[in-house]
Amino acid sequence: MSEILTQPMTTRSSVRSMTGQGAGSVQDEIGTVSVELRSVNQRGIRLLTKVSDALSSMEGQFEQLIRAQVKRGSIQASARYAPSNAVPPGSINGSAVVAYATQLHHIRDSLMISDPIDLAGLLQLPGVITYGEGASADPEALWVMLREATLIALNGLDAMRADEGEAMAEQLRADAGVISGYLERIAALAPRVVDQYRDRLEGRVNRFLQERGLEVAAVDILREVQLFADRSDISEEITRLSSHLRMFGDALGGGDASGRKLDFIIQEMFRETNTIGSKAGDAEIGSMVVEIKCAIERMRELVQNLE
Repeated sequence: MSEILTQPMTTRSSVRSMTGQGAGSVQDEIGTVSVELRSVNQRGIRLLTKVSDALSSMEGQFEQLIRAQVKRGSIQASARYAPSNAVPPGSINGSAVVAYATQLHHIRDSLMISDPIDLAGLLQLPGVITYGEGASADPEALWVMLREATLIALNGLDAMRADEGEAMAEQLRADAGVISGYLERIAALAPRVVDQYRDRLEGRVNRFLQERGLEVAAVDILREVQLFADRSDISEEITRLSSHLRMFGDALGGGDASGRKLDFIIQEMFRETNTIGSKAGDAEIGSMVVEIKCAIERMRELVQNLE
């Protein structure tokens, strides 16, 4: 039987939570570009972007930059440009503002919401501010600022997701330690199951034979005990579950950790645990199998939140 993992893992995890936020802002003589990122759980990746009119031509590049850094999660990304006095101001499209405000009033009334409509928010909507010739900033300069602000926001997002991921990894390590402890105890108890079965079988057979004045060859009892031992042997399952625990620890502390990979390993751990419970036929082992399943379920819930 392979060695059972009994010590908590201490290697720092490379996993990331899918929840976090980050912000970045870059100021230049032409103005300020600000980027905000918010991320929550999602099976794959879902990206929703909202950019100022002046940055609309760069929205595709903005999305690509984010997708290159974030692999899983539902991301809300916004980018705003506030021109400086060096750039001639644009003109407000009053009819667009009125149209947006009218629709928002109808929605607010139908939902019975009392919050006032934010004028600053209206000015960020598409088509509200238009720029005449010479009024807009240099697109290349804007892209440099947008890219830098996005990278700053991504670094902040990654730092928060890494901190939360490390906290989750600590809990995963603790639960893996719980499973290892129970698995070690099950491995020690496993031989007892066959011995107890042999004693029960011999006792019942002897009482039955004595009552009827019959005899049975010892080899027949041994044959039945051997059949039971083969059916209830859980050494392979213990070895595989121990191997899955080591694989989980390696993935959690290595550079290839991902929620999907960890979730797959947990599925295999649950499969082996179920088999141990069904084959062992022992009440004490059964109670420890229940505790292992509880720990695995906690681990499964946590890895659903990892990138």
